[in-house]
Amino acid sequence: MGDRLGGKRVLVTSAAKYMGPAVVELFRNEGATVLASEEKLDQSAVDRVVSEAGEVDVLIANFAVQSPLTAVQELTDEGWHATFDALVHPLMRIVRGVVPQMLARKRGKIVAITSSAPLTGFPNGSAYASARAAQNTFIRSVGLELAPNNIQANAIAQGYIKSRTYFPDWYIEKEEFKRLVERNVPAMRMGEAWETAELALFLASENSNFMVGQILPFAGGATTSTG
Repeated sequence: MGDRLGGKRVLVTSAAKYMGPAVVELFRNEGATVLASEEKLDQSAVDRVVSEAGEVDVLIANFAVQSPLTAVQELTDEGWHATFDALVHPLMRIVRGVVPQMLARKRGKIVAITSSAPLTGFPNGSAYASARAAQNTFIRSVGLELAPNNIQANAIAQGYIKSRTYFPDWYIEKEEFKRLVERNVPAMRMGEAWETAELALFLASENSNFMVGQILPFAGGATTSTG
């Protein structure tokens, strides 16, 4: 137990998926009041979540979707739109929803947990990588826009991190996957969810006040992506 986020109110989206469980656990252990949302964030849900949350010092925008591998010639409009509906549009809505109160207070933190897929390329995953790229570009632009108001928005572009959503234990224990990690990840291992949570905590703390609009690669130096 610590007190690195003592007194902070933190809203975590998709709290049961992706990096949500690790972030919620660490942030609560560090003294934050964590508001864990699991709602699908259409506009009415965003309005309700923001209203019920009250003051939000930190937004952890954590979104994930299982996007099947698809050759570009086989992409459908429905699959493309579904990926953007799950990753891009809710990110914009929740950021738009919390920013007014942060502007009023002249302080706030926004941390998006995205993916390294658009940084490395993702063959047969073009819809997923494109949606993650849109997230990264959105945060980059929003971070620069909000910086003069003492609001810091940054993204963790992670890859090869253990999670029930993308890399459950049974999958990473496959010999074929172990060989893939050894081939593609210079760190020669998978990352742990707590490592992402620690980076998110740094970005949520006052220690990162000079960091704005950054897309932080966090993938053990990986040069290719599996999502």
